[in-house]
Amino acid sequence: MMIKFVENVKADVTTDVVYMMCPMHLLKLDEMIREVEPGQVLELLTDYDGAMEDVPGWCEKHGHEFIGIEEEDDFYKFYIRKKGK
Repeated sequence: MMIKFVENVKADVTTDVVYMMCPMHLLKLDEMIREVEPGQVLELLTDYDGAMEDVPGWCEKHGHEFIGIEEEDDFYKFYIRKKGK
């Protein structure tokens, strides 16, 4: 899967797992995606490099749209749109 870099994506909900060890980024993502409505965008903040592969793969497996990544100095912002009903 090609990594897509984006800028200025508006998120409906943000969850911060910076400094948390693997697999917290996926556990928190799974938990938080249940909290948002279909079509809403979840922003996941993490500094874990493995998330570059894990998050797009998780989206593909679960049917959610991986919008892309915005790279900051110390962490990444991943944007995921929850699939419809």
